[in-house]
Amino acid sequence: MADTVLVTTHDLPLAGKLRDGFRHAGYRVELFTSSEIVTAVDDPALLVFTGGADTPAAHRQTKQAAQLGAPVFAVVDPDTAGNLPPAVTTTFPPPPDAEEIVLVGTRLIQRTRLRAATGIVGETDAMLQVMERIVQIAPVDATVLITGESGTGKELVARGIHALSRRRHKAFIPVNVAALSETLLESELFGHEKGAFTGAIDTRKGLFELASGGTIFLDEIGEMPPQTQTKLLRVLEQQEFHRVGGQKLIKVNVRPLAATNQHLEHLVVSGDFRKDLYYRLNVLTIALPPLRHRRDDIPRLVDSFIRDASKRHDRGPFRGISDKAMRILMRHRWPGNVRELRNLIESMVVLAPGRQIRAEDIPEDVRSGEGSLAMVPVARPGRQRGDDGVQSLRPQLEFIFRTMMDMKVDIEDLRREFEDFQAEEERGGVLIGAGEGLGGRAVEAGGEDVRPRAEIVVERGVGVGDAEGVEEAVALEEVEEEGDAIVETDFAYEATGPDPYPGPDEEPGMEAGSDPPPDDDAPSEPSPEPQADPDSVPAMEHPPPRDAVAYRPGMTLEDMERDVIGTVLDSVDWNRRQAAELLGIGERTLYRKVRKYGLEEGA
Repeated sequence: MADTVLVTTHDLPLAGKLRDGFRHAGYRVELFTSSEIVTAVDDPALLVFTGGADTPAAHRQTKQAAQLGAPVFAVVDPDTAGNLPPAVTTTFPPPPDAEEIVLVGTRLIQRTRLRAATGIVGETDAMLQVMERIVQIAPVDATVLITGESGTGKELVARGIHALSRRRHKAFIPVNVAALSETLLESELFGHEKGAFTGAIDTRKGLFELASGGTIFLDEIGEMPPQTQTKLLRVLEQQEFHRVGGQKLIKVNVRPLAATNQHLEHLVVSGDFRKDLYYRLNVLTIALPPLRHRRDDIPRLVDSFIRDASKRHDRGPFRGISDKAMRILMRHRWPGNVRELRNLIESMVVLAPGRQIRAEDIPEDVRSGEGSLAMVPVARPGRQRGDDGVQSLRPQLEFIFRTMMDMKVDIEDLRREFEDFQAEEERGGVLIGAGEGLGGRAVEAGGEDVRPRAEIVVERGVGVGDAEGVEEAVALEEVEEEGDAIVETDFAYEATGPDPYPGPDEEPGMEAGSDPPPDDDAPSEPSPEPQADPDSVPAMEHPPPRDAVAYRPGMTLEDMERDVIGTVLDSVDWNRRQAAELLGIGERTLYRKVRKYGLEEGA
């Protein structure tokens, strides 16, 4: 039977519009007079006062609606809103918008039905947003990805979506992907034919077939093996599949919902989760907040869990919980979220029957705060394997490497931005020197030949500030250039090594202003032995092979960075431009790191 909306007849034109609007939304509507009794109506879902909400009759009817759990709306002037009964939940100022009242009322009825169907409790902004999202998503058939920490109630949200959808009269089948082994998961999801494998003594329908017309909920989707991910992708896109060992194509009509407590985007980066499947699942998303982010809901949750546990265990009426005990529960971080709170309340109801729950009834680890540390997720080893079958770098380390490279600042871009800034200042007749960070001072430029300081210094064979490729710092009081342009600075660096930033007509490794190198056929002087950089990380006793990067206990981030750079350089035959693109850093940054770590081609 449809929910009933009661509309009073104080304003008949408005009452007629509300009747048509709520009927169009699928609700049964009854026009209500001030003399009628609300409790005599079956399943009242909402009471709307089109006027007269401050009368004694309205107070009586509002109290009756509150006893049945039906919300109350009232059209009232803001100046007289103080005389309204306390059970009125929402008010609308005159002249009211009938469409707005219907929209707000429909959402509120669906939220109330959602709480009744699933047991979701919460009045904080975060939970109201979640319930509003469920109400919006439920009527459509799009795939939904539900995310949140373990114990936040992801399955309750999935059941709520199903309960408010057009499929609510069909099956809702939850599947815990992590609870099934890789060999059984495909058979459970898609079924198998008789004789498909040892023990398949009969044909069996899979869960997708059983859920046809309804909803299937795939919990812990991040644990699904790659082979099953491929088959699941086809089911989501085409709504068809083959049973294990079967040849007949089976078509289904299923709405899939998925949930995970992991970051699927991280699993995509590490190669443990298919990118196309991630985007196929992530059509609509609901993110559940942890309990520590909605502490104001804890008293409501405690009251709800006490009533539920008392009823299930036949413990009789409870006197609730003391203020001191509630303060302890509000202070706890709840790493297990709502599931942990529910289990704790159930244990206290059993152990403290017929009396108020006191602080001493709470376990010691909760009272002392020892159990308040948030659980730290530990990434599992990856499933990727190299060509030789050896386990490749663990995905969490690979993700660290990629993140580290993405965070590296491209010094060339910074230099270009700084020179652009200098050029802007030069147009106004001022030459900017090293800047505050380098101790430089800007001076007037009297001539027209005004160039960036970096160009002036490079012509003299000196790099200033944080220029790269320098080996020895010498204090200079000032650096002067012939002509009218003068740059003063507190310090500079003397470039005693090769210029790491060659011009368009120079090759890497040439001294600034030197002649091009001779032909390859001409005899050349033997190169001096490279000097070890005192800041470089010493080579490991047993470096890993250059076709893989391995992590060993005791390695630092610099050790790992050195191995990654060396591996990438070897893979592109020491083409530094390609290596810089693969690593996601500037080419000049790569030159500096090669020098820092003492990397050599063929080493």
